[in-house]
Amino acid sequence: MITTKPKGKLLLIGGAEDKAGTQDLEIIDKNRDFKPLEILSKLIPDNGAKKQSVEIITTASCVPGDVAKTYKEAFDNIGFGNVHFIHMGNNEDANNPEFVKRIEKAHAVFFTGGDQFRLSTILGNTAVLNTICRRYVNDKDFTVAGTSAGAMAAATLMIYEGQTNEALLSGDIKISSGLGLIDGCIIDTHFIKRGRFGRLSHAIVMNPTCIGIGIGEDTALIITDGNHAECRGSGMVIIIDGQDIQHTNIAYAEDKCPLNIENLKVHILSNGTGFLLKERKFLAAKKDLQAERAAMQKN
Repeated sequence: MITTKPKGKLLLIGGAEDKAGTQDLEIIDKNRDFKPLEILSKLIPDNGAKKQSVEIITTASCVPGDVAKTYKEAFDNIGFGNVHFIHMGNNEDANNPEFVKRIEKAHAVFFTGGDQFRLSTILGNTAVLNTICRRYVNDKDFTVAGTSAGAMAAATLMIYEGQTNEALLSGDIKISSGLGLIDGCIIDTHFIKRGRFGRLSHAIVMNPTCIGIGIGEDTALIITDGNHAECRGSGMVIIIDGQDIQHTNIAYAEDKCPLNIENLKVHILSNGTGFLLKERKFLAAKKDLQAERAAMQKN
């Protein structure tokens, strides 16, 4: 768990991010905010430093070779030439001094998708994870990123199994420890496409002090100072706040019985909008504020 304000940046991606610039996403022809390769480009700052090292960790995947090939091509398209891959299959690998040295030198670390439970159990309490956390806390030029399962595992608490039924049913979700890069939230990915509103709401009603972060595909949340979150990409991020829940039957509902929740608060973030996690405060996009001011002046 990170206990001090981190200087580094956290990039949480909802999965299915554009990797080719021409990826067949339904949203391309409908959404003016779609930009080819936008999400992966955020891994390195826009300061001409594309030669900086990126270490891609494929531990969550059961087909690391295929994943590595896909991301190698994607980062070649962006112009990132200094990209390397680390696959750790057990705790011994995650304590390998050579891997630790590579993390020490990297500008960014990127967790691919796959199985978040596999990722967190292999990396938990290891030298590689400890090095990533230390650099994230102390190095303002260091970025930790994750997509799909790699994003879900970033928080201290993590959904590792959950249903997407029409009804919200008691006992239909399992939560365990994640990588601990950010506290006070629970992250879900492929959120809109796979209908995961119910399971994240379930996780939050079980842990009402946490913020639920549901990230859509080809969409990311960029978190700085461990608090200021900004939405980027073509989709949306759903924020679920359970702080003001009044009535729920979760404490006494029998297993597989429907749950109900009163006064669950929801925010929808699109490209450019933000959220302060600790203050639980929505931040309007600058372009929206400017448009609002212009409209008021007209009237």
